[in-house]
Amino acid sequence: MTDAPHYVLDSAADATGVLRRLARAGWNTREGFALPDATWDVTGIRLALYGRVPDADTAALAVLAAARGAAVVAICDPYGDLGRALVDDLSRLGVVHRDAEPHEQGRPDSGDDPVALVPEQRALLERLANGETIAAAAAAEFLSLRTANRRIAQARDVFGVRTTREAVIAYLRQRPRP
Repeated sequence: MTDAPHYVLDSAADATGVLRRLARAGWNTREGFALPDATWDVTGIRLALYGRVPDADTAALAVLAAARGAAVVAICDPYGDLGRALVDDLSRLGVVHRDAEPHEQGRPDSGDDPVALVPEQRALLERLANGETIAAAAAAEFLSLRTANRRIAQARDVFGVRTTREAVIAYLRQRPRP
């Protein structure tokens, strides 16, 4: 499973550069964040949506599109009130980039730092490290099994490993010591 990239950028020029890279990587770009109701999961389509985010309603559409598996390139001041809220919401789904520099897909900006994992990923990996099954960890974190499996797959991508066991080991090696 690939993790769709999410960007919150402050200029259209930066967004254009990111969109060109995404298009070269096989993403289908489309302006606007509204998605048709026909299909919930758009992961297989490799759809990258972009546009300005002038208000909370547009931000909500961008987050919903990201939750459905679309890549998002939002043009909005990432340090303003609306931009910070958008970054916070998108961070629950994966890594959010605030600059237009090329990033390796699924990798956090700061190398293999586990702080770049979303809280759900850290919680699931911690539970797995303590011997719980994925189903038990999902239930304890109030997540569906499908969402838990997605978060764990994203964590595997972040660590660059193939198995969940390897992701747990990488997490344990890099988590902060008490």
